[in-house]
Amino acid sequence: MEILYLIAPVILSFLILVVPARIRFVYSLTFTLFVVILTSIPALKVLLNPANPAFTFIAGGSLGSIAFTLDSLSAFFVLITNFTVLTGMLYSDGYLRPYQLTKRQEQLSLHYFCYAWLHLSMLAVLLLRDGTAFLIAWELMAVSSFMLILFEAEKRSTLKTAVNYLIQMHVGLVMLIIGFLIVEADTGKFGFDGLRIFFSSHPNAPLFFLFFAGFAVKAGFIPFHTWLPEAHPAAPSHVSGVMSGVMIKMGIYGIVRVLTDVQTDLYVIGIIITIVGTLTGLYGIMLSVVQTDLKKLLAYSTIENVGIIGIGIGIGTIGLGLNNHTIALLGFGGGLFHVLNHSLFKSLLFYGAGSVYKATHTRNIEQLGGLIHKMPRTAGLFLFGSIAICALPPLNGFISEILIYYGLFAGLQSASVFQTLSMMMVIVALALIGGLAIFGFSKAFGITFLGSSRSEIHVEENVIGGGMLFPKLLIAALILLIGFAPMLFLAPVIEMTGIQFHIQSGIVLIPLMNALTKISLVGMILLTVIVVIFIIRRMLHIAEKTEFGATWGCGYTAATSRQQYTASSFAANFTELADPILGGKDDFRPVHAEELFPAPRKYFRRTGDVFTTAINKITEFSMLGLKKIARLQTGNIQHYILYAFIFMLIIFVLLYLNLI
Repeated sequence: MEILYLIAPVILSFLILVVPARIRFVYSLTFTLFVVILTSIPALKVLLNPANPAFTFIAGGSLGSIAFTLDSLSAFFVLITNFTVLTGMLYSDGYLRPYQLTKRQEQLSLHYFCYAWLHLSMLAVLLLRDGTAFLIAWELMAVSSFMLILFEAEKRSTLKTAVNYLIQMHVGLVMLIIGFLIVEADTGKFGFDGLRIFFSSHPNAPLFFLFFAGFAVKAGFIPFHTWLPEAHPAAPSHVSGVMSGVMIKMGIYGIVRVLTDVQTDLYVIGIIITIVGTLTGLYGIMLSVVQTDLKKLLAYSTIENVGIIGIGIGIGTIGLGLNNHTIALLGFGGGLFHVLNHSLFKSLLFYGAGSVYKATHTRNIEQLGGLIHKMPRTAGLFLFGSIAICALPPLNGFISEILIYYGLFAGLQSASVFQTLSMMMVIVALALIGGLAIFGFSKAFGITFLGSSRSEIHVEENVIGGGMLFPKLLIAALILLIGFAPMLFLAPVIEMTGIQFHIQSGIVLIPLMNALTKISLVGMILLTVIVVIFIIRRMLHIAEKTEFGATWGCGYTAATSRQQYTASSFAANFTELADPILGGKDDFRPVHAEELFPAPRKYFRRTGDVFTTAINKITEFSMLGLKKIARLQTGNIQHYILYAFIFMLIIFVLLYLNLI
C-alpha cells in the first residue's frame, strides 16, 4: 500500500503531457496542490514536534526498498519548497499566456512536466539518505531545471547558458560521488548513514570540504557561482523565482546535513565557511549594484544572500567548535531562518521582474522609468520586497539578519584576540553588505519605477492580471506576518537546530522572545503611524482633483528624460571604486580635439566577473584543444588503422616495462 504514495505522483505527473491544453494549467496546479498537501502535513507534524523520532517511510517494490526519512531539518526545507513551488505555479499561468501563440502545445506541456519533476526531485533530495537514490534525485533535479532554463531554446545565448549550467551541475555531482565512495570504502555504507561512522575515526575537515564544494556548486558560493547569474535571467520568471528561492537551497541543505555528523575540526570548518560566506556576500552584492539587467541584478543578489546564509552557518559551526551553545543556536538559527526569508522576498522580486518584462519586453533598466504610474501594484510589491531584502524593519529580512548579528556579538565576548578581531571584521562586512544592498535596490526600484520613461518602450498596462498578482500578495502577507510575529516561525527553527546539533534550545528562546517582541511592537507602531498618515492625507485631498506634472526642475522646465540618472550613472562612483575588484570596462570612443564635428557616440559599461572570465578562458582553451584533436578525424581508414596500431604498440611497451 505504501508504494502507492510513491507511484501515484509519478503516474499523475506524466498525465501533464497528455491532458488537453485547455485544462493543462488547472491539472498542473491540482497536481502541485496534491503533492504539497501529501508532503506538508507530515512535515508540519515533524517540525512542530522536533524531539520525536524521524518519520521513515519505506516504499518497497521490484527495485528494492527505498527509505524516505523525514526529520525536522528535512521538514523545514520541505515546507519552504512546497510554498515557493506553489506560488510559482500560480504565477506561471499569466506569465506563460503570451507564449500560447508562439510555442507549440507540446512545448508548454513539457515545461509544466519538467516543473512538476523539479518539485518532486527537490522533495526526494530532502527525504533520501541512501547515496544512490539521493544522487539519482540530485541528477533529476539538475536535468529538470536544465529543461526549464531551455524554455526559449531558440535563443543561442539561452542554449549556451543551459549547457554551461548542466556541465557545472555535473562537476558538483562528481564531487558528491567521490565523497560517498570514500565513505563506502571505509564503512561499507554508500550514503549519509555512513558519515558519522567515518567522521568518528578520521579527520573531518578534508571530507567535509569535498562535500561542501559539491553542494556549493548548487548553492552558488564563490567561486562556484558562475552559472547562477546567467541561468536565472535565461529562465522564465516563475522558474527563476523557484530556482533562486528554493533550488539553490538544496545545496545549503546538503551542507547542513553533512555538518550534523561532523564531530571534530568544527572550529576550523566554521572559520573557513564564515570566510567563504563573507566573500560571497561582498562579491555578490558588489556585482549586483553595477548590473543593468534587472534579473541579473537579482541573480547576483541571490549570491549575496547565500553568503549571508553561509555567514550564519559558519558562526553556528564556530559555536559548536567552542562548545558555546548560544553562538551555535544564534548562528544556525539566523542562517536557516534566512533560508526561509530569502525564499519569500527573492521569489517576490523575481515575479515582480517578470511582470516588468511582460509589460515592457525588456529587462534593461536603462530603458525603463516611470512604471509606478502604469504598474502601481507591481511597483508597490517590488518596493515591499526590496525593503525586506535590505533587512529593514519591520519586515522578515531584518529578523534573520539580526539573529546573525546577535551571534557575532556573542562571539566578541571571547578571551581570544583572534576570535574577537574575526567577529569584528565579519560584523563590518555584514554591515557593508547591508549598506550596498540598500544602495543597489534603491537603484533597481528608482530607475525602473520612478522618474520618466527613458525610451520609447510601449508599456502594456493591462497584461498583469489577478493570477500574477495573487501569489505576490500571498508572499507579501507572509513576509509581513514573519516581521510582526517572528517567534511564531523562529521558535520551531531554533528547536529544530537544537535537536539536529544536540543542544538545549531554551537558552536562547526566552531572551529572543523578549527582544523580538519589542522589535515587532515598534514595527507595528511604525506601520500604524504610516497607515494613519496615509488615511488622513487621503481624507484631506478627497475633494480635490489630483494633477500630475513634470518633476520640479529647479526653475528649468525644459528638461528631457535623457537628463535623468541612468542605472550606470547612479552607480558610477561605486563602480569606479570597485573597478580593481570587478574589472569592468568602458566601451566608448573619446572625442579628440581635432574632431570639429564629432560623430554620434554611445557609451556602454561592461561589468566584469573575474571567475566567469576565467572559466570562459578555460572553456575557449578546451575548445581550441578539441578542434586540434578533431584533425585526427580525417575520414581515411588507413589513418584509423594506424591509430589502433600506435595504441597497441604503446600498451605493449608499458606492459614490457611493467608500468601497467
